[in-house]
Amino acid sequence: MASSLSSLLLPIGSASTKNLCANRQGVYCAKIRGLLPRCSSSEPGLGVSRTRGCDDEFSNAMKRRDVMGLVFVASTLLVDSYDAKGAGLPPEEKPRLCDASCEKELENVPMVTTESGLQYKDIKVGSGPSPPVGFQVAANYVAMVPSGQIFDSSLEKGLPYLFRIGSGQVIKGLDEGILTMKVGGKRRLYIPGPLAFPKGLTSAPGRPRVAPNSPVVFDVSLEYIPGLESDEE
Repeated sequence: MASSLSSLLLPIGSASTKNLCANRQGVYCAKIRGLLPRCSSSEPGLGVSRTRGCDDEFSNAMKRRDVMGLVFVASTLLVDSYDAKGAGLPPEEKPRLCDASCEKELENVPMVTTESGLQYKDIKVGSGPSPPVGFQVAANYVAMVPSGQIFDSSLEKGLPYLFRIGSGQVIKGLDEGILTMKVGGKRRLYIPGPLAFPKGLTSAPGRPRVAPNSPVVFDVSLEYIPGLESDEE
C-alpha cells in the first residue's frame, strides 16, 4: 500500500528538473518535474521576492492532489479490508437432520441390511403410521455423497418433499427406505449404486457431482401422510 500512496503524492522538485521560462514581466517559472510552475521574481530594482501568488497556486494544487490521493488510498484500504474479511469467512453451515451429537450416537445404532442391498440406521423410530403403497408422503431429506458432502436438501428449500410412495417418483433406495418408516421417524439410508442414480446426477454449482451407479447417503424424516391422518381422525 505504501507504493500506491507514494505514487499518488506529488514529487518534490529538484534543480535538475527545472525548466526556466521568462514571461513578459521578467518572472521566471520553474516547472517542477513537468507538473506545476513555481515562480521567482527577478524584476530589476526590487529587493522583495514576488513568488507568493505562484506559491499559493502551487500549494493549493498540492493540497487538492494530496486530498484526492488520500481519498483514493482510504477507499482502497476499505475495499482490501472488506475482501480480506470476506475471504476469511468460514463456509456457511448447511442445515442437517443429524447433528454432531446425533452422528456420535449413530455409531452405536445397529445397521439393517435388506435383500436389495439397501442399508439403514434408525436415528429415531416414529410413533405414527407407516405409509401404504400409493399414498402421498411428506418427507424432509438431506442427500449426501459418502464423504458427507451435501448435494441436495429439502431443508434448504424450507418445505418437505411430497411424492407418492412406491410409484417410482423417487430413486429406488429412497422409496424402499421410507416405506417401512413410521410418521415422526428419522432414518439414515445407505443406498447402493444400483438403487441410486444409474445415470448419475449433475448437481448445482458448488455441490458434489454424483457419478453413475455410485452409492449415496440420505438422511430422511417422515413428517406426515396427507389424507391418512385425516381419515384416522
